[in-house]
Amino acid sequence: MNLHQFRFVQEAARHGLNLTEAAKALHTSQPGVSKAIIELEEELGIDIFARHGKRLKRITEPGQQVLQSIELIMREVGNLKRIGEQYSAQDSGTLSIATTHTQARYVLPEPVAKLRAAWPKVNLSLHQGNPDQVARMLIDEIAEVGIATESLANYDELVTLPCYEWEHVLVLPASHPLAARERLSLEDLAAEPLITYHPTFTGRTRIDHAFAQRKLEPRIVLEAIDSDVITTYVKLGMGLGLVAEMAVRNLPAQASGDELVVRPLGQLFGKNVTRVAFKKGAYLRNFVYEFAQLLSDRLQRDLVARVMRGEHTDYEL
Repeated sequence: MNLHQFRFVQEAARHGLNLTEAAKALHTSQPGVSKAIIELEEELGIDIFARHGKRLKRITEPGQQVLQSIELIMREVGNLKRIGEQYSAQDSGTLSIATTHTQARYVLPEPVAKLRAAWPKVNLSLHQGNPDQVARMLIDEIAEVGIATESLANYDELVTLPCYEWEHVLVLPASHPLAARERLSLEDLAAEPLITYHPTFTGRTRIDHAFAQRKLEPRIVLEAIDSDVITTYVKLGMGLGLVAEMAVRNLPAQASGDELVVRPLGQLFGKNVTRVAFKKGAYLRNFVYEFAQLLSDRLQRDLVARVMRGEHTDYEL
């Protein structure tokens, strides 16, 4: 048996048992993939896949166990390559980060700049997507580090750690009647046209849950993934904005006329937790640990290493 066979079995499973698509992903021929899988099955003495004619129909029970072992083997092969990279060029390489627009725009610039200053030979590759796409990029090893508020903790393939807490705020013109209120209610917000994030982004589930608990139906007139887009439409008078506090740090609490002001909403929607994630069992290079600590001083190297080894799993903010 060999790594090519393992890779072919893995890709066949990833592509829904479609050998043609698996072959395309592997840049080889479909008959070659089929032959390699059959040879591995003959060597193991089991059927990894049940077939109907030449088509794969399902993964067998022993095949499921084979796939789990292959995942471990291929993960360790990847780790061996990273160890080689680490020690052949200890101060260089590429750090791939998967994250959402809000994190990339408002949170990461300072940690990224500090990492580049500390590790000038390290290149950074930034991949943006929704939280589920961030998780998938980690699982598929497109990225080493993932940062998002939603979804990451829902994937068994990932190790996640809380990074920092934040709250939603209301952005509105200073002339709006609600700007004069000391304390806002969900009923106040439900009576207004609202502009906020798409349901998969930036704590939107917490907003929806708060309204649903009070049996209120908010008037969401526009959804976006970009906080700057939301505030732009607030300026145009389309509605009031519900955004992440880090996106509007430069907006004042007091202003005049149609200038935008900010009102805290933590009492209505509670705190959101942004998490940093890694693929389970992945080998983390030195500068990955340092980047995690730059995101939050709580993410000490020893803690991250222990969590990655499965020795510490109850860390919370």
